[in-house]
Amino acid sequence: MKTKILLVDDDQTLLHLLGQYLKQSQFEVFEAPNGPTGLRLAFNERPDLVLLDVMLPGMDGWEVCARLRELSDVAIIMITAKTTEADKLRGFRLGVDDYVTKPFSFAELVARIQAVLTRTRTAGQAEAGYLAHGDIVLDLSKYQASLGGQTLDLTPTEFRLLEALVRRKGKVAPESELVHEVWGTLRDDPALVRRYVMMLRRKLEHNPADPIWILTVRGFGYRMGTGPLHPPSSEKQSDKKE
Repeated sequence: MKTKILLVDDDQTLLHLLGQYLKQSQFEVFEAPNGPTGLRLAFNERPDLVLLDVMLPGMDGWEVCARLRELSDVAIIMITAKTTEADKLRGFRLGVDDYVTKPFSFAELVARIQAVLTRTRTAGQAEAGYLAHGDIVLDLSKYQASLGGQTLDLTPTEFRLLEALVRRKGKVAPESELVHEVWGTLRDDPALVRRYVMMLRRKLEHNPADPIWILTVRGFGYRMGTGPLHPPSSEKQSDKKE
């Protein structure tokens, strides 16, 4: 099976020429002239790597990168004319794997693609390990979570949030810490945490309105509860929401 590359750039000439070169290099290529199209293709095609131009009309590359990171851990290489340290740090904080500065040779780009893919795949294989909290088990190598032996269907962002809570072993996690840990230091929106906590509760809790796993500590943040003291049943849980 060929490696899938998603190329997002509004330069139609570059899009066509680079797309053809990548196809000749035995990649399966998907092309998008703007951010919304790129996000739609990323969701539908599940590429192995995204080549993302910074200077896109409307939704720029930074915003596209941030949204990609909410959906997936796909490898990202930014294509940019900007070479300042601040721009590069911004990208790395958003989860960018590498930069290619315009103008660049196609051969160099392919070499960088192969290096990033090798690094990310090796890292994924090396990060073996588990985290557990009661009946919740996180498989860090597969980015999978289970509750009572049943696999949970979590998005990458939901998994990272659950991991951040489980790692604290019942200690309170302030919203400000969670938003920076899960979404990066450039995001400062506590509403993100509240929205994803609500989504996690729908997948974890027997009754999301009366949670026993992810508890609210009013005025501070969230912590993991002890969960049920016995296997879930049809009876209403007696634990109270904080």
